[in-house]
Order: sequence, then structure tokens, then C-alpha cells
Amino acid sequence: MKKLLCVAMMLALALTFAACGSSAADDEAAAGTDTLVMATNAEFPPYEYHEGGEIVGIDAEIGAAIAEKLGMEFQIEDMEFDSIIAAVQSGKASMGMAGMTVTEERKQTVNFTDTYAQGVQVVIVPENSEIASPDDLMSEGHDWKVGVQESTTGDIYATGDIEDAGYGTIERYNKGADAVNALLSGKIDCVIIDNEPAKAYVTANEGLTILDTEYAVEDYAICVAKDNTELLDQINGALNELIADGTVQSIVDKYISAE
Repeated sequence: MKKLLCVAMMLALALTFAACGSSAADDEAAAGTDTLVMATNAEFPPYEYHEGGEIVGIDAEIGAAIAEKLGMEFQIEDMEFDSIIAAVQSGKASMGMAGMTVTEERKQTVNFTDTYAQGVQVVIVPENSEIASPDDLMSEGHDWKVGVQESTTGDIYATGDIEDAGYGTIERYNKGADAVNALLSGKIDCVIIDNEPAKAYVTANEGLTILDTEYAVEDYAICVAKDNTELLDQINGALNELIADGTVQSIVDKYISAE
């Protein structure tokens, strides 16, 4: 009888430890899924770019601040710009943040948070260029070659305004830097890109300038999968708190000096 009682007690203890171990493992697994994964294209300074083996920039810091607000770990996945929405849709990434403009076409496939920054599309040209304003790109008698980063709003705008209208052809590159290199080598006539990376490229390369007139003004926001409205609300709540307390503006000011 004592032996049977002893065996029973040992079995009970074993089951208790097994249950505790299972609970700890489950908690650990749950914690592992509690990560905010940001899909980006780290070729867009000062919003996201590589520095010292890390991805830094405005979006990287705002994304990290949102994750901290939500009590989540933060992870950045670098990929081609035109892969970001697909990554968000498939669940590979929690959100897309890459100086991404809100457009009607993109709103058909993903949801967007409130705006956290405003972008300006500009035109980079050689200093001796015949192109004096964006209007020159949409004038008769020319066949301009315009460089853009593929799938960006610069690509979208230029395709409709220039290529589809018969004023020139659009040369699409995976990186803005590749488009600028093509401009430097004379393969294209100009580059349409966001103002902030444009300033960085012009500073780094002699002989280039930015036209005074803006090509387009747009709003940047974070994209989230259509079916994940709960995460959208969480990110939006954290983002608006960070806007209200001045965190977002301080991050922007850190990378973009007031002019």
C-alpha cells in the first residue's frame, strides 16, 4: 500500500512539473510572437538607411518608439520597396514603414495609420540641365529619360504625367542611389525622388542640383494588413501619443534640420 501511495505521489509530482514546464514554454513562445516587425527599404535617407551595420533613420526610430509604447520587441526587415506591401499582407511583417505615401491604389490592399510626416517629391538634374522646372518635363518636343525608384510615388506620378502622356520614358531602379548614378553617368536626364534623400544625394555628388519648384507634396503613413484592424488601432494609438508628446517631431528634427 505504501509503495502504491509513493508511486501515486511521484506521478502527481511529475505531472505538476510537466505542467509547469509546459506553461513556461508556452509563455516563452507567446513572448516570441510579441514582436513588432517593420518592413522597410533601407535606401531612403534620412528615413531609413544603413549605418555601422544597423538600419537607422526617422522611420526606424519612430517604429522602435511605437513598439516600446506597445510593450513589444522591435525588429526591422530590409527588402525591396515593392515587396513591402506583400510582406505586410502575408503576415511576414507587422507593418510597412518606408517613407510610404498614402495613395488610393495602396489603400485598396492595405490600411494606413494617421500621417506622421509630410514628404515632397522633387527633381534632381545636372547643373547645366535644360530642365528648369517640373513643367518642362511635360512639354512638347522632348523625349526625356526620367529616373525613379521602382514602385515609389515618384514612379507613379512620372508614369502618368510623363510616360503615359508621351513626353518621355521612365527608367526604374531598385534604389534611389542607382538612379542618381545613372544621372551622373548621363544615362538619364533627371531623377524624381523625395526631397530629403535628394538633398543627401546632391550633397554627396558634385554637379547635381534640385529644382526650386516642388513636383508633388504627399503624406507619409504606416501600412498594416487589411484584416488586422486591432493592430492598426494599437499602432495608431501609440503613434498619436508620440506625436502629442513631441517625440515624433524630436526624431524628425534630429535628422532634418529646419531651413
